[in-house]
Amino acid sequence: MKDKLREAAIELFERKGFKETSVQEIVEAVGATKGAFYYYYKSKEELLSDICLSYMDDLLRQQERILEDAGASCTEKLWEIVYMVICNIRTRKKSARIFFREMRHLADGHLEEIRAKRRLFRKRYEQLIRDGMARGEFKASLNAEMITFGLLGITNWSYYWFQPDGSISERELTEIYVDFILHGIRTPDGTEMNKETDRPLN
Repeated sequence: MKDKLREAAIELFERKGFKETSVQEIVEAVGATKGAFYYYYKSKEELLSDICLSYMDDLLRQQERILEDAGASCTEKLWEIVYMVICNIRTRKKSARIFFREMRHLADGHLEEIRAKRRLFRKRYEQLIRDGMARGEFKASLNAEMITFGLLGITNWSYYWFQPDGSISERELTEIYVDFILHGIRTPDGTEMNKETDRPLN
């Protein structure tokens, strides 16, 4: 029943918003009573916290699996993490939207654990950048912390617009992002290129 309540809340919170969804609507969606709801959750806020924690726990498990691959380079691990986040848009899009959009409704007591998990995800990412710098895969002059925030911003915002069944696949979007992250958008020498031939204009 707890899983059913959480899944119903994900549907309603994503479609209507946390504040606009009532406990009554959640229990009606699964054919339960308010008594059943309060057996598992003290409040609607605790349910929102449960959704956010579940989302972060899943991301952390996937990230840890990628980072523990001793045979992969830092560049390969970076690609895999970006791909993982993009693939989650198909599988966890509603939870992600709730996480980014509705977490502001949580009081500090519920936010503390979520913030700690979010910070762990970011710090692991940052350490990957630092490892890549130390191994000569990434520029030694990088500000690893700022690069990490930039990476998170690029990938997290994709939850609001990316359609996995559209013209660009998850793998193609990952390639676009990682190429942009590693090489930028300017030609190596800054030469203006002919857009049709991809050759220098002069």
